[in-house]
Amino acid sequence: MSETNLGTGTHSRREFLRRAGLLAGAGFAAPWAMDLAGLASAAPSAATDYRAIVCLFMYGGNDHYNTFIPDDDEGYRVYAAARAGIARPRSSILPISPARGFDGAGTFGFAPELPQLRDIFDGGDAAVVANLGTLVRPIDKAGYAVASNRPPQLFSHNDQQSYWQSSSPEGATTGWGGRIADLILDGASTSSTFTCISVAGNAVMMTGRDAIQYQVSTNGVTRLRDNTFRHDAALAGIRDVMELQQPGLFPSSYSTVSKRALDAADGLGDAIAAAEDRYDVDSAFDTATDNIDLNRINAQLRMVAKLIAAGRDTLGIKRQVFFVAMGGFDNHNGLTTRHPLLLAGLDGGVASFYRATQLLGAADSVTTFTASDFGRTLVSNGDGSDHGWGGHHLVVGGSVRGRRVFGSVPTIADDGPDDVGRGRLLPTTSVDQYAATLASWMGAGTSELRAVVPNITNYAVTDLGFLGEPGARVTDGIGNGGNGGLRRATRIAGS
Repeated sequence: MSETNLGTGTHSRREFLRRAGLLAGAGFAAPWAMDLAGLASAAPSAATDYRAIVCLFMYGGNDHYNTFIPDDDEGYRVYAAARAGIARPRSSILPISPARGFDGAGTFGFAPELPQLRDIFDGGDAAVVANLGTLVRPIDKAGYAVASNRPPQLFSHNDQQSYWQSSSPEGATTGWGGRIADLILDGASTSSTFTCISVAGNAVMMTGRDAIQYQVSTNGVTRLRDNTFRHDAALAGIRDVMELQQPGLFPSSYSTVSKRALDAADGLGDAIAAAEDRYDVDSAFDTATDNIDLNRINAQLRMVAKLIAAGRDTLGIKRQVFFVAMGGFDNHNGLTTRHPLLLAGLDGGVASFYRATQLLGAADSVTTFTASDFGRTLVSNGDGSDHGWGGHHLVVGGSVRGRRVFGSVPTIADDGPDDVGRGRLLPTTSVDQYAATLASWMGAGTSELRAVVPNITNYAVTDLGFLGEPGARVTDGIGNGGNGGLRRATRIAGS
């Protein structure tokens, strides 16, 4: 979608860019006041297709070394020596053969718990982005010594979760998912209320200036009629009280917001019910499992699939951002016991969700991507791994230029050329570039990317190339474009 087809609406495009410039100049942690009128904004839809991105955040810091395991002779030898007690057997690795090979120091394969995702990769609808992490600007090992070159509080869970989601440490008030929604609200969605939806509780990533995250449970929206007040007379009385207009700014605003919330819950609940009548989404998910992690992520992604159908078919929404999450990845100990169960949950959940998008006829329109606080150390602490920095991530969907590894595979070493000690990878690709690529696919113009990720102007490459137009993927998984742009980004990061 071009920069000029996002349309006009209650908040004009020019006004948004003016405000975005102010926001970027003031810093994204500035306490901007919520525009209550923005909650009800509705604009004519200029987009003719539907697109959604789904962030799966792995809280705690996923151990990427045991997710995408070194598979060349030298890389595996160093990996096994450094990971005494926690290394995966080489015989268990699920090998991959990227359409354009591996770029960098070696190769890797998928963990044995990821057979379905490996199959989706081989089928051309998944790609890996190598050595991705939070950055302020491109950096090399010499630059790492300068504190201002590094993201603040680099190995802190809370700060790096926030930096991943917002480009700011803990305390940020908006995130890049919400800021993508801000850009597209004017012309790509008929409802700002349901543009950003979290099925995993509050996440800073999902809040923008106008886009306010809407939270649902794995059972959907909570409505008055679903709980205590089941009788029509009681429901009507409670609504009358909540919507009662009182004199004064704050009572009036409260009643307005209350009415909007009640109407929104009823409208979305009815749309989900219509989606359940039309599609057997549940059939795409395995419900007979004793893996708690799989059950939890399945429940979240199953609801996202229903929300996609509800938003696209009934509510007429053209662009949506979703957030789901898994916890338990901070495995300083018990890695070999805990991590395989988490990976099996990731594999089953994402693969089932991909099948659900196929069932909905939306596989080309939905892109799922992983995120996490940070990677882990290569070096074992005896029973697990410690906080790291860069890591490998997965992107899945029909518009993904699949069967590809984007980025440079790092040298496996302790204090080698690609790490800052103990195998903590120095990222060669920034989360800002990752976010900008997703934002561009959702319809953001090049000139607007700074409003989404403020540090993007520090990079020569803003689109990593792992997404193409829906329906345009070729059967060999090579797609259009190539790794050339990402190789340039890698050289800049190492300069």
